[in-house]
Amino acid sequence: MKKAALIMGLLLLVAAAVGVVTGGFDHDPAIANAASRIKVYSAEKGNYIMSDEIVKTKEEWKKILTPEQYKILREKGTERAFTGKHATSHEHGIYRCAGCGLDLFRSEDKFESGTGWPSFTAPIAGENIRTEVDRSLFSTRTEVLCRRCGGHLGHVFDDGPKPTGLRYCMNSAALQFVAKK
Repeated sequence: MKKAALIMGLLLLVAAAVGVVTGGFDHDPAIANAASRIKVYSAEKGNYIMSDEIVKTKEEWKKILTPEQYKILREKGTERAFTGKHATSHEHGIYRCAGCGLDLFRSEDKFESGTGWPSFTAPIAGENIRTEVDRSLFSTRTEVLCRRCGGHLGHVFDDGPKPTGLRYCMNSAALQFVAKK
């Protein structure tokens, strides 16, 4: 009897381990939607604030994003050059993440790069974005993501104007513009 109980206990341990390894527990909403607190800059407050990371399922994202936004923000797509509504905009305001509304760029940092995508010399705050190495398309680039929701925004290159020398080349569909009042 003890041997059977021991075997049953081992089987339960193996089943639990397999569930963790294969992501079996990701289906638990309490675990899948767990968020961390992060420090980000708020243009409205003019200061740093604490915010929750945004974690959603594919289905939840598809309900709130357009198909183009979903393709870009969640599947790392790219809109065609010269087709985005923010590429040649010269209004004054803040560009936010189209997925979660986090402040990302100021219009004062926007410039005409001639690439067909909205380009900026710097983010509103380094804490509001994160970067990752992108080795797709037979090259190595630096991908830019929203710090709060992880949405793909575009890429950053080192061929921008002074003072930073950087060009944050973003997808219009990944951005939501809010005009200054």
